[in-house]
Amino acid sequence: MASSLTCAGVVWAFLSFLCAAASCVGFFMPYWLLGSQLEKSVSFGTFRRCSYPVRDESRQTTVMVEQCGRYASFQAIPSAEWRICTVVTGLGCGLLLLVALTALMGCCVSELISRTVGRVAGGIQFLGGKCLCKEEVGMSWLSV
Repeated sequence: MASSLTCAGVVWAFLSFLCAAASCVGFFMPYWLLGSQLEKSVSFGTFRRCSYPVRDESRQTTVMVEQCGRYASFQAIPSAEWRICTVVTGLGCGLLLLVALTALMGCCVSELISRTVGRVAGGIQFLGGKCLCKEEVGMSWLSV
């Protein structure tokens, strides 16, 4: 198959895909913050959580659900900042994945990626990475 990419472009496409995959896996995993509550270890990410407390109305106590799950709805995410983080991080992962898949298609299709398209794709990757970095820095104050 003919390719419009140089060797550096093929390496960039492969590394872009690995970076996008790692970012998406990190987005979906509930291990952003770790701690303990009611003598149980708990962890949560932007829209998933593991070992979380639930109020048992029949016994009038709080019990720990020892499993991982998503929030019931977008509004169930604890704060507006947390919801914004979920949207911005998801958008960043989506942009990175879009560019990575386009670059991988460029490895197989002739004349798909020109110099201009490569520059635009690099700019989109930069923007996607900026979204992810900004949210990681913004979230660091929660772990203090």
